[in-house]
Amino acid sequence: MLGRLFRKDPAAALASQRGAALYGCAVAQARLPAFYRAGGVPDTLDGRFELVALHTFLLLHRLKREGEAGSVLAQAMVDSMFADMDASLRELGAGDLGVAPRVKRMASGFYGRIAAYEAGLAGSDAELGEALRRNLYGTVEPDPAALAGVAGYLRAAAAVLAEQAGAALLAGAARFPAPGSRN
Repeated sequence: MLGRLFRKDPAAALASQRGAALYGCAVAQARLPAFYRAGGVPDTLDGRFELVALHTFLLLHRLKREGEAGSVLAQAMVDSMFADMDASLRELGAGDLGVAPRVKRMASGFYGRIAAYEAGLAGSDAELGEALRRNLYGTVEPDPAALAGVAGYLRAAAAVLAEQAGAALLAGAARFPAPGSRN
């Protein structure tokens, strides 16, 4: 009887595993040097966080089409993201008392970025460029060509993800286009 109380829900464990796999896809894409070289994204903690947030947003944007299963997986992916952020802050030497407020600020900022990128994707190239300028390039003034290139990549990545089978995404697998791809 006590075993049932402390047993993990197999569906929740599977969603957590698949959410972590999708988050891993976002992180792997965000680490590609082309974003920092040709894209002009600052190769700093802030710049790296911004690229991870951008790619996580792209996956969240796509998972909306998958109904309840997509929502469960999206939450598991976001949980993985912030568990990783927590661990990273601790590795960088943040004390226990400082980690929670920092992660809370990061989460608040992340949800703001989601809204900005959603509006940018739905809007004009100028609106998308402004969302990227404020967030991805928040600490530097981007080269206009680099900004346009990343905006084009963002639209191309959303299109590539839209074409991927929902079953593959729900299984924890996603493919992004190469940096520099444009629609």
